[in-house]
Amino acid sequence: MTKRLALAAMALSIPAGASAPLAAQEAAPAAEPEVLNNANPDSFQVYGLPGGAKPMSIKDAKVQFGKAIRVETPGGGNVWSVGVNAPLQAGVKKGDKLLIAFYARVEKPAEGATTATIASAQLQLAAAPYTKLFGEGVTIGSEWKLYKVTGHADRDYAKGELAAALHINTARQTLDLGAMAVLDFGQKP
Repeated sequence: MTKRLALAAMALSIPAGASAPLAAQEAAPAAEPEVLNNANPDSFQVYGLPGGAKPMSIKDAKVQFGKAIRVETPGGGNVWSVGVNAPLQAGVKKGDKLLIAFYARVEKPAEGATTATIASAQLQLAAAPYTKLFGEGVTIGSEWKLYKVTGHADRDYAKGELAAALHINTARQTLDLGAMAVLDFGQKP
């Protein structure tokens, strides 16, 4: 299975190496969606950690592709003051259907909590003013889960103009973030 197909299967919740049901295969478009970023967690840009700390790379067989990064957030301040970015390595066209799919779990929730909140999982401009194209908040639990956020490009964007972003400074907590892929399905409704 190609890496592109594995990432598309991840985003569509088809287990890698498994076939989609025959009806789904017949209804599926012939072309695979284009993966627009490096989905490897070790490639993510993590910013805002106290003292310039770096996230820890971890191995975990329970998450797709077997690796993740562990990020300890300080809480306090703005939710976007600590975040994770995955720059897009290709441009998009106005109207393209885009999907951000990522694995996450809370390793150590805030005191008294059992879950954690990612204030916004979004597609945004990669430079100031970091305008959000689309996105939403998600609540994550202690088990690995695939989260998805979808939207459409409001105009044409050049390579490097966009990034997937997770705003994670919602509490003093420890999050594990696995593969994150941004897929372009083209001009789909």
